[in-house]
Amino acid sequence: MTTQASSTAELAAAVRDAFGQGTPLRIRGRGTWLDAGGAVPPGAAALDVSGIAGIVEYVAGDLTLTAGAGTTLADLDAATAAHGQWCPLLPWGGDDVTLGAVMATATTGPFALTLGRPRDLAIGLEFVDGTGTIIRGGGRVVKNVAGFDLTRLLVGSWGALGAITEVSVRLRARPKVDETWALALEPGDAPAGERLRAFERGPYAPLASWPLDRAACANLGLVARGTTLIRLGGNTSFVAASRAAVRTLGEAERLDASAWTAVRALGAPGSEVAAPGGFPDRVSRRVKAEFDPRHILNPGILGEATS
Repeated sequence: MTTQASSTAELAAAVRDAFGQGTPLRIRGRGTWLDAGGAVPPGAAALDVSGIAGIVEYVAGDLTLTAGAGTTLADLDAATAAHGQWCPLLPWGGDDVTLGAVMATATTGPFALTLGRPRDLAIGLEFVDGTGTIIRGGGRVVKNVAGFDLTRLLVGSWGALGAITEVSVRLRARPKVDETWALALEPGDAPAGERLRAFERGPYAPLASWPLDRAACANLGLVARGTTLIRLGGNTSFVAASRAAVRTLGEAERLDASAWTAVRALGAPGSEVAAPGGFPDRVSRRVKAEFDPRHILNPGILGEATS
């Protein structure tokens, strides 16, 4: 059985009904990461939040945007492109995922170190806890940090503490020049590796630098020999200097920006998948009981007993 909610009020009512009956719920958006977060009992009723979608508020001058949790990253990209801005979440999997799912799972991507992780980019959110209460943490503007810790708590909680319904994020200006390069280094060439790491930390550091495995190289039609995918971004003079630095490191080939889409589509390396909760079991149980006293929201995600 699947219950579809098209508004926060509908979702809250559905959770209140489940709370009264003690019915476990499986929170889902587009279903991209249903099997990634842990064992939810197969009998849990599905609560579909993908209908809570659309941009609620977009203040281009402040580089902030608020949208329903069911809004896809592709939708955000389309809305912000006209203003020369973007939402730099860029997680593994691609842009056909929902904003709520990215925040709930804290899924990062190859740009996380330079452009920010979900916890860095979320400035506020709204969610429904396990009793059906609507709660808001943080705000819609960068200067408003009230409840910011609550926002960070929900990001990465895998829906076990609350069903996220709305998220406010900080945006970035799109770089005027955006280039992607494949840098080939000889395997085992330690000095070349050191020069690459120095470049990544230096004054002309790239937006991303990601080593490609054989599968990724084959997908891009590249020879697998120590290839690193590099994305340069900034104004004309900065990118020119950064490009020149890349060419001193080894053989470099210009690629289309779609190479990053192909790499992200291959999925996250194991170390890049955030563990549900992120705190010790003892604390996890106490936090779960506070937000979801009857353990109906994605039960089992935090490792608690479900029987």
